[in-house]
Amino acid sequence: MDKLSEIMEWKRREIADRVRVVEDSELAAFGAIRPQGRFLEALQTPSGLAVISEIKRRSPSAGQIKALGASTEQAETYLSAGADCLSILTDEKYFGGNLSDLESVTQKFAQEQRGIPCLRKDFMVHPIQVVEAAQAGASAILIIVRALSDEEMKALRAAADLAGLDALYEIHSEPELERAVAHDARIIGVNNRDLAIFKTDLSFSERLIPLFPKNIIAVSESGIWTGEDARRVRAAGAKAILVGEALMKADSTSDLIRDFHQA
Repeated sequence: MDKLSEIMEWKRREIADRVRVVEDSELAAFGAIRPQGRFLEALQTPSGLAVISEIKRRSPSAGQIKALGASTEQAETYLSAGADCLSILTDEKYFGGNLSDLESVTQKFAQEQRGIPCLRKDFMVHPIQVVEAAQAGASAILIIVRALSDEEMKALRAAADLAGLDALYEIHSEPELERAVAHDARIIGVNNRDLAIFKTDLSFSERLIPLFPKNIIAVSESGIWTGEDARRVRAAGAKAILVGEALMKADSTSDLIRDFHQA
């Protein structure tokens, strides 16, 4: 079994006792109090490359990345450095995160009347996780195309739309791109890391992003460490990058984000 299959198998077991029927009215109640499109608009606004900065304690490929106290401290660092959006890992078993990381960040910034759109970065399989994301203050969810059936993707997207959340569709191949486009994706991210074997190669963005329909916001994810890396994927057509490990380990987060913006 490859790593992604292992993770998805675990995720389905992990949420099994939380799974229930999610009514449209429950989701729509969230949508009534939040404008949809905040995450998408934040990726469209910058004149340069948009930066989605990720709060990521550890990963199966890198092991421990950075020991964190409160996730709000790293979020503050990113916000002060000029990040356009945040990605917050909420998977505990493999990435060391949890929903409270997301909730504490969104609550802190809401109380201070500051805002930055946050992606719930997790292995989504059921609309109950969309409810949890909305309750925790997320602006977007992740849909990993290779890990889901078309019915699961349809259910997640419908739930996200009702709850006022955007959806970032993650792909790694041409057939996955075709599936995402068929589901009317507005934001598609190329994961340069093969989640089956956790090998990273920026050429995936260089090959796949030029195939995107022009109306889709292209995001390059993983393996971006320097301004030169960012320039490579921007030259391929990326409008945004999602960066975790490099920013978590950076000596100067603001300098690195500035380099990314100017790529």
